[in-house]
Amino acid sequence: MWGFCRIFFVTVLFIQFAFLLSLFYIDIDTWTKTSSKILRFSGLRCDNNPQTSDFLKLNIGPFYHDNPSSCTCRNNQSASQFVSRDELEDLQRRRAEQYRQHQIRTGRENDVLVLAPPNTPLQYPIRGFRVAPMTKTRIPGLAVQTQNRDFYKVSLRVQKGLLSVMDVKDDKKIVFGQNEENLTISSSSLEHLNELLSRVTYTSTIFHIKTEDLAYFSFENHEVIFPIEIRRRSVPNLYDPGKDINSQVTVLVKAFLRYKELNALIQSIRVNYPKIKIIVADDSLIPEKVVGDNIEHYIMPPAQGWFAGRNLALSQVTTKYFLWVDDDFVFLNETRIESFVEIMEAVPELDVVGGQVGRNQFAFKLNYEEGNSEEGGCISRVRGFYAPLSGFKGCFFVDGVVNFFLGRTDAVRKVGFDPFLRKVGHSEFFIDGLGELLVVTCQGLRIGHQERTNTPEYRKYRYPPKADSQNKMTHHYFKNHLKCIKY
Repeated sequence: MWGFCRIFFVTVLFIQFAFLLSLFYIDIDTWTKTSSKILRFSGLRCDNNPQTSDFLKLNIGPFYHDNPSSCTCRNNQSASQFVSRDELEDLQRRRAEQYRQHQIRTGRENDVLVLAPPNTPLQYPIRGFRVAPMTKTRIPGLAVQTQNRDFYKVSLRVQKGLLSVMDVKDDKKIVFGQNEENLTISSSSLEHLNELLSRVTYTSTIFHIKTEDLAYFSFENHEVIFPIEIRRRSVPNLYDPGKDINSQVTVLVKAFLRYKELNALIQSIRVNYPKIKIIVADDSLIPEKVVGDNIEHYIMPPAQGWFAGRNLALSQVTTKYFLWVDDDFVFLNETRIESFVEIMEAVPELDVVGGQVGRNQFAFKLNYEEGNSEEGGCISRVRGFYAPLSGFKGCFFVDGVVNFFLGRTDAVRKVGFDPFLRKVGHSEFFIDGLGELLVVTCQGLRIGHQERTNTPEYRKYRYPPKADSQNKMTHHYFKNHLKCIKY
């Protein structure tokens, strides 16, 4: 009987110890040597990468884990139930890969919490942290690292939210300012103080989808400031890449008057891509039929212009990428759309990959100076590259490329094409996308150009009179807040 009781007693002690470990994150190694920790929002976990060992020192805990829990479909069917069982596994695999790329593009993969080195007694999230509007969220990583004292007192204050300590019961006398902008915590025990700090929460009092607050954290004569990003989370918009190039890319063409060239282009596309979708936006004066399998021909009002046609064509794309070509281009045997996609898939941050038209690899940089608030900025276009794209020989970062490029559908839609620009417009798209689109140009991604046979009627619309150019500059003066623009 006594042996059974001893076994029972030891078992209970083991369960209690395991329970305590589950509540508190304890990294024993940090108590024996100075080390680095990068703590992710998805759970305050240790990253022992030696490359990051110089960032941070000892972290005081315990820290509460804010691991994102699985959402529940209460009173609703799971969306996966509507997918065929035969297709579900493959669909989930493709979806997981697209979501991984989405996280890279939106910065979520690198969404790490870096704690400030203890050159002050205060430990805090030096890059700040993110909260949903009007949602209570723990402030990660708060702690005090200092020598023993008889009494410890810290304060926090914010402007656009309320602070509180979770689960305050017996600690009410040492926590002042619950659910207020100013919070004070005091204790005679440093361990107890840090335990309370690990339960401090922030709740924004304003609803805004994208704004910031500043938190002031002080102890004795030390004070630090860190940002709080108030952000409404957006829903991922993923494109199923399917199983071949036809479900990944749509070819877009803006057509005007040149039906002979357009039909020659389509025939050249069909040599190697008989099933890929082609979308034609056509603002010809007297439209003609464009026939063929998997061709969508959209008739526009006459002479609406270059960018209006691009917007129309792009609005109908349902694939992850689109390939832009002019109506007088021609696919060559070496024109491989797969080469564009390979680069885009390998580097998810990219938005546009440009190629060559014949031997012309027109690519440029945009030199922009913001200027003052009264006169506006200055922008000039110059030929050249910034830096090579690692892993892809002949590819370089630029600001703009030639009219033959693969674009990421959702990214280019956000920038759009200004329909004011009817007769002249190409660099203007990249001006609007400056700082928004990551662009590269690559040698060897080539398409041909048909012999130019511009009719007098076509030239009348293609080359604008001086008055149009003046109106265009006036437009840029206002829209882009420019003092001067130079091509």
